[in-house]
Amino acid sequence: MGKVEMYMEVHQLKKQGFGISAIAKKCDLSRTTVYRYLEKDFSEVVEWVEELQTRQRKLDPYRTHMLDWLQEHPDLSASQISDWLAERFQVKSIGDSTVRSYVKELREHYHLPKTITKRVYEAIPELPPGKQLQVDFGEITVKTTEKRQKKVYVIAFVLSHSRMKYAEWLDR
Repeated sequence: MGKVEMYMEVHQLKKQGFGISAIAKKCDLSRTTVYRYLEKDFSEVVEWVEELQTRQRKLDPYRTHMLDWLQEHPDLSASQISDWLAERFQVKSIGDSTVRSYVKELREHYHLPKTITKRVYEAIPELPPGKQLQVDFGEITVKTTEKRQKKVYVIAFVLSHSRMKYAEWLDR
């Protein structure tokens, strides 16, 4: 569904008495997008859509490189393309979601389906108790007693044989 059709659908649902959250769910939009559609009149939406068709996009200068990468490596993810743009062209100001949507459009326009390669898993031999463990790291943002935000880091260990767990939390 195009943007003009979505605009019409949002306004029609609003006239039928649906609330913002219900419209957002029915149209699979965020509530802020629903508010934006409701604030615009039809001529503004048509003008906006025409502008979207002709504007220069942030990733257009890298289009040929991205196409070459996608043709050479059909299993390439948008995240990997984002990493390559940062490494090879020092592109750091473009968000991951922008790269994802641009790659999706390239794949659709040039009929470059993503091939999925299955990972091969192999069982690890069972070791005697106390000889193997798994380690993982994590972080979470919590509120302090002064109502400020602070990042807290964790390292967690799980013994493979007994499944006993241990974790250490640090604020640095």
